[in-house]
Amino acid sequence: MDFQRLLLVIALSFVLLMLYQAWQKDYGPQPPVPVATAQAPATANDLPTSSAAVVQEMREGLTSAKRVRVYTDVYTVEIDTQGGDLRRADLIKYPVSLDKKDEPTRLLDDSSALLFIAQSGLRPGSATTAEQVPDHYAVYQATQDEYRLADGQDELQVRLQWDDGKGVEVDKIYTFRRGDYVINVDYAVRNKTQQPWVAHAYYQLQRQRPSESTGAFGIYTYTGGVVHGKELKYEKIDFDAMDKAAFNRTLTGGWAAMIQHYFVAAWIPPQQAQHDYYSRALGNNRYLLGMIDQGMQVAPGAEGRYQARLYVGPKLQAEMSDIADGLALTVDYGKLTFIADPIFWLLKQINKLVDNWGWSIVILTLLIKLAFFKLSATSYKSMAHMRKMTPRMQALKERYGDDRQKLNEAMMKLYKEEKINPLGGCLPILVQIPVFIALYWVLLESVELRQAPWILWIKDLSTMDPYYVLPILMGISMLIQHRLNPTPMDPIQAKVMMALPIVFTFFFAFFPSGLVLYWVVNNVLSVAQQWYITRYVVKA
Repeated sequence: MDFQRLLLVIALSFVLLMLYQAWQKDYGPQPPVPVATAQAPATANDLPTSSAAVVQEMREGLTSAKRVRVYTDVYTVEIDTQGGDLRRADLIKYPVSLDKKDEPTRLLDDSSALLFIAQSGLRPGSATTAEQVPDHYAVYQATQDEYRLADGQDELQVRLQWDDGKGVEVDKIYTFRRGDYVINVDYAVRNKTQQPWVAHAYYQLQRQRPSESTGAFGIYTYTGGVVHGKELKYEKIDFDAMDKAAFNRTLTGGWAAMIQHYFVAAWIPPQQAQHDYYSRALGNNRYLLGMIDQGMQVAPGAEGRYQARLYVGPKLQAEMSDIADGLALTVDYGKLTFIADPIFWLLKQINKLVDNWGWSIVILTLLIKLAFFKLSATSYKSMAHMRKMTPRMQALKERYGDDRQKLNEAMMKLYKEEKINPLGGCLPILVQIPVFIALYWVLLESVELRQAPWILWIKDLSTMDPYYVLPILMGISMLIQHRLNPTPMDPIQAKVMMALPIVFTFFFAFFPSGLVLYWVVNNVLSVAQQWYITRYVVKA
């Protein structure tokens, strides 16, 4: 196998990667079939999935009352007093695009075709009725229509009130903090009756299936549900899976999230308690993913409190790692996370020094090239020897013509005489392919590179090169590499190899410029190393 074949292997690897993603989307592992667990509470019928509330929602659609607007340094959000749900969230530090810097990315929204909201509420327990607890249809009272995080203020609370008129009072309290994408959502219950009061708190994300499941440039990025807990590690529950079967599983701690390219919304309950996680398909392309707790009793005259956290924001790995175990995995690097994580860590450390993600990619490429320097040298030496033997191999081909058996025997004899391993040119580089693919996912998934500039015409490393300069440079570098490699014996293969730079140039023209930058720098370094080694071997 020579280097040209290796390039085909790399190209084929990318094609297989894309096919694998598509296959996973349609036929990948499905979440566990729902099983009634031994830890399920006796009040399992109180789960929101079987409640009248959900049935009503399917029949009437999403209803609304008054809106409370909240302004912080990272958010503009709207809370509906019906249910006290978070119906809209604009991430003001993440513009939609460089051309629309004043238009923030809207992650949660109940007005568009892509419904995506965060709901929560209480369901009655064994000693209460539906009229004694506020679910996400209950109408709360708000003392203000607008809240703003003032200069110098680090925390902002929005308190909504509800009471049943018979002695049960519930405050739903949102707490926002400066520079923080974690929102605390608490329920403070005051039981002024003479009877014990029992309820379950539930937290769920309702989302409509996006019409397009692809990210930028038609590249598939996962959009859907994810559940993580001590007993179940990072289980993807896509919309097709929710259509086929409801998910039910009791987990300790954990979280439930709806993720998409660059952004995520996740409910995070208290990490020491058990919750029943669930998913439901509501029809009309709407889906629920959430959890309900094991229930809490508030004695007569006493107060109780339910607590949960809601993350609504960008996939910032370092911050999410501190929030909950496994939440950083929502930055979906796929099967090569164990390689991608250290690559991103190194990229981030470099960026702290140079403060430019483009130059960070250049330096990272150089470091990766140095790490594989000896392996690459072995490969290039092997190819240089093969190139040196090309005239003798061509003579053998002319001697044996179409008798491929004798030709192969003669070539193997030649390899043995010259101590050439025909596989030596590709095996060292094959080892590097997982690193290339992991880096591909790092550059594709890292929100830190979104709208990050490099130099001159590259204003956003996460989007394609607007003038195709980097793809053309990459194609040129591949052509130079092709000239340094031994010429294939088979004329058809030779033509295919000649066409490969053109195919790659077209292929990469639509890739994020940060990824193409990596390939250009890697190719330039490879050409320099290969040229030096080839010259050294030919002169020997």
